Amino acid sequence: MTAPTLLRPRVDSGLAERFARSAAVRGVGTQLRTEDFAGWLAERGRAHRFRVERIAFAELDGWSFQPDSGNLGHRSGRFFTVEGLHVTTDEQPFPQWQQPIIRQPEVGILGILVKEFDGVLHFLMQAKMEPGNANLLQLSPTVQATRSNYTKVHNGADVRYIDYFREPGRGRVLADALQSEHGSWFYRKSNRNMIVEARGEVELHEDFVWLTLGQIGELLERDDVVNMDSRTVLSCVPAGSDGTGALDSDTELLSWFTGERSRHDVRARTVPLNSIDDWVRGEQSIEHVHGRYFSVVAVAVQADNREVTGWTQPLFEPVGLGVTAFLLRHFDGVPHVLMHARVEGGFVDTVEAGPTVQYTPANYAALPTEQRPPFLDLVLGTPAENIRYEAVHSEEGGRFLNARSRYLVVDAPKEVPDEPPPGYRWASLGQLSSLVRHGHYLNVQARTLLSLFHTGAVRP
Repeated sequence: MTAPTLLRPRVDSGLAERFARSAAVRGVGTQLRTEDFAGWLAERGRAHRFRVERIAFAELDGWSFQPDSGNLGHRSGRFFTVEGLHVTTDEQPFPQWQQPIIRQPEVGILGILVKEFDGVLHFLMQAKMEPGNANLLQLSPTVQATRSNYTKVHNGADVRYIDYFREPGRGRVLADALQSEHGSWFYRKSNRNMIVEARGEVELHEDFVWLTLGQIGELLERDDVVNMDSRTVLSCVPAGSDGTGALDSDTELLSWFTGERSRHDVRARTVPLNSIDDWVRGEQSIEHVHGRYFSVVAVAVQADNREVTGWTQPLFEPVGLGVTAFLLRHFDGVPHVLMHARVEGGFVDTVEAGPTVQYTPANYAALPTEQRPPFLDLVLGTPAENIRYEAVHSEEGGRFLNARSRYLVVDAPKEVPDEPPPGYRWASLGQLSSLVRHGHYLNVQARTLLSLFHTGAVRP
């Protein structure tokens, strides 16, 4: 399958200027000073009761392993299932593998409501508990809900502010795109990423806060504060920059991307969980025989500010801290980042454009130098003066336990060629801002890095 013809979206220059103005306002917004945010978040944590406890699979309520396939699913048939995945590719050093995978075919909504105060756009953000977050409470979008959540399969409370994203006329849609989730752990999962400008007054709930885009950029400089779902929506902020001055024309960039999708032979199919090789199921986890990659575990959760206040569920727990990085270089004064056409078994298509580096180093430690991923050792050895941005961020806390990655933006040293190796391409930030307005071009890790530029956390 090849990439469709991509027409550069017409971005309202006035709209882009409004977002740029919001990104420039740092330190204080209509409701809160940035320096007071940590106290506000801590107060919201004290106002509620949160608890996450590891349990045995036998203690899961409503979840069970199917006797024929071994797949782990919920008795309602909704939410998600943990199944097996068998992938064969033409990629080295792992041309084929098997693994557990999360299958969640329903499309969720990740939405941020925006509104002007004193001529500056503010973003309505939520202090949301997710069981997989190391610190539990992080800043999430206004709405972060699966279809099962907002249709109340679990008989829970209504999702606050959901009507702004489901009912036409409640607001003006400023961004709307269907984006992929983690292709290494989800099978063909997508969420709708939306930014909607509210019409009229918005009642403020105590767990929500209005922040400027610049304030969110300041918070992105801190570890484990802004959650993954916020970051992917923020990557979709309409930007005024275009492809002017880019090293490649839009047509050349798309031709490269289409060629990458065409040249890779990726075959991924779900299989019974109890049939996959090299994975062992115990009473409390499913683990790889060499202790690498990730494990599947079970938890019991209590959170009195969620739609349902108590539940149990499986989570994926990766082994080790990930490293995710863009190499940055200016060509004739125009900032470019080095993209990687990345194969992941759970993608809808063969590849999506990912960061220069996106790996868990521990998984590659035993490989000889010639088989280690390109640019990984370069990024790991980057001197501090060449690092423009560095922070540790949590991945999707609703499905992954303690999944954290060290995100970096690094000035590309001279040894990185202007003509990169196969599978890599320089793209301008304006071109990425155009691509992200269409689904399944940039993976979720690349979208996190793009959000840093949109919010002013990184200033190229």
